[in-house]
Amino acid sequence: MTLPYSASDGAKAVSDMGSLVEAPDAVVVASGDGSPTAVLAALKAKGIPGKAVSLIGTDRWLERPIDPLYEGAYIATLDQGETGPIADRFKATYNYQPDVNVAYAYDMVALSAGIASSVGPNGFSKQVLENTSGFRGSTGLFRFRADGSSQRSMPFFKVEKGRLKLVEKQTAGF
Repeated sequence: MTLPYSASDGAKAVSDMGSLVEAPDAVVVASGDGSPTAVLAALKAKGIPGKAVSLIGTDRWLERPIDPLYEGAYIATLDQGETGPIADRFKATYNYQPDVNVAYAYDMVALSAGIASSVGPNGFSKQVLENTSGFRGSTGLFRFRADGSSQRSMPFFKVEKGRLKLVEKQTAGF
């Protein structure tokens, strides 16, 4: 179930959730570019996360310093070991830390160059782009699906003591 909410009114969002779902197994808080803390504070007041209910965040949470309210949450995000070399070169060239869009753009340029050099201009076909094996880039393993969406393999972390602790590595293939 999806419940739209206002990031500024976390208590109302959690109250609305409680009236719709009595005992969730997990709560996913997708806050877009806003801070999730108002909703997380209201969830914490209800005992979430806890033994019976997991809290799941998005990698957008990590655009801010890890807040104590993130404690116990699970987050899938890019592997810094893979994106690090791109980020390091970008920072050395432009004197500021890149955001995730830099890594995605790098992968799209690299994918385009790879297809053009190995298959030529006819390589930009539906069949090539929707390869079920996917592609490996600095952002990890990804593939494009027939419905226009993309699928990505990302490592899964848990926030413990204010740090990301690896729970599950990204898959080696789809």
